[in-house]
Amino acid sequence: MAKEKKLVEAITSMDTDFAQWYTDVVKKAELIDYSSVRGCMIIKPYGYAIWELIQKQLDQRFKDTGHENVYMPMFIPESLLQKEKDHVEGFAPEVAWVTHGGEDKLTEKLCVRPTSETLFCDHYANIIQSYRDLPKLYNQWCSVVRWEKTTRPFLRSLEFLWQEGHTAHATAEEAEEETIKMLNVYSEFCENILAIPMVKGQKTEKEKFAGAKATYTIESLMHDGKALQSGTSHNFGDGFAKAFGIQYTDKENKLQYVHQTSWGMTTRLIGAVIMVHGDDSGLVLPPAIAPVEVIIVPIMQKKEGVLEKAEELRQNLQKFARVKVDSTDKSPGWKFAEYEMKGVPVRLEIGPKDIENNQAVLVRRDNRDKKIISLDNLEAEVKELLDIMQKELFEKALGHRNSHTYTAQNMEEFTEIVDNTPGFVKAMWCKDEACELSIKEQTGATARCMPFEQEKVSDKCVCCGKPADTLVYWGRAY
Repeated sequence: MAKEKKLVEAITSMDTDFAQWYTDVVKKAELIDYSSVRGCMIIKPYGYAIWELIQKQLDQRFKDTGHENVYMPMFIPESLLQKEKDHVEGFAPEVAWVTHGGEDKLTEKLCVRPTSETLFCDHYANIIQSYRDLPKLYNQWCSVVRWEKTTRPFLRSLEFLWQEGHTAHATAEEAEEETIKMLNVYSEFCENILAIPMVKGQKTEKEKFAGAKATYTIESLMHDGKALQSGTSHNFGDGFAKAFGIQYTDKENKLQYVHQTSWGMTTRLIGAVIMVHGDDSGLVLPPAIAPVEVIIVPIMQKKEGVLEKAEELRQNLQKFARVKVDSTDKSPGWKFAEYEMKGVPVRLEIGPKDIENNQAVLVRRDNRDKKIISLDNLEAEVKELLDIMQKELFEKALGHRNSHTYTAQNMEEFTEIVDNTPGFVKAMWCKDEACELSIKEQTGATARCMPFEQEKVSDKCVCCGKPADTLVYWGRAY
């Protein structure tokens, strides 16, 4: 019992110190370890297994929408990066440079990719000549480097894993359609697979991606009331095409510039899952991304037939779920605490008395509900339980977001909400960047997005009081 208690005590309470709770969970659930390189993390097998499931299911969505995977170099020549002025200025503070090869100084510095727009543009300029070459629907899975000053596992690190889609189209309309389509793919994935509700909308001019014509985003709300940008989709228009000379001959034999998009999601999604669904006992994983959906814990496993029965159940359940039997010599109580820490959705207990009574005990991770079921109905019960948990985790997260979304009419109300009841704040904005900057300076809250589903909660800008017809979701963010 002492060991079991110690495992739980290793986690700081969420309400006591949310940041420390988060750090405790990523360590104790064996998601990451810290490396000897500042700001870089070692993603351990359990953490990487979650990423693989995210990657697999996202990748299938990309392929279903006609995209192909490619891979670009990790180094970008300085001259290539400089071709798009706004883009390079936006990333300049975060760029890591390679200046030497061995002991020899390079004739041109190489940037370690913070993103790959310039590489894709350079490639597209070489391979696109005719309208018949379009559209180009490419995606790559890779790591990128951004020299962040402050880091936190999964949420912000010097190197992180992600996917970046880069597409080229014949018309502005096709590019806009692609941009919105991929944002919807992201939103559907987050809601149905990660069980996290999203607010979809457009970034303000100040918050959009460097070099983009428009940036669209999905925003989620964490347990502590802070927002997290969970995925972005950018319409580049023909700006990059003009900078890089990406032209094609149309059906009338006239030269035209392509219109481009870019969209990306990262390992910060794992951070979102932790902060939306976790509790004081550790992770709570939606079944769709749980490396182990059902953990079978044999009780009195040295008794004849117990381990054999556990293995039989595993083989039956693995037809539709990821299942593991823990036959180690740890105590059942320790195993219970360990798999709660790791967020395994369902625990199945089977012992001599259960076998005698043709039954097993099922325990849900999210709400600790315990149920005794007949082994005759085991497969149907487990399958239904996993489906119910996936749905109810989303509903719980949606309820939390809705109850932590507020409306402000003026700066006094706005400041009161941000300081005392963190969450999303819906407020009107006059579209003057001076007001956007003033709100950030006064409260620390930023414009998360101008939602597609607009409302009119007032007819005046929350900051200056001038007429306003644009609703914005505001919030402090990771």
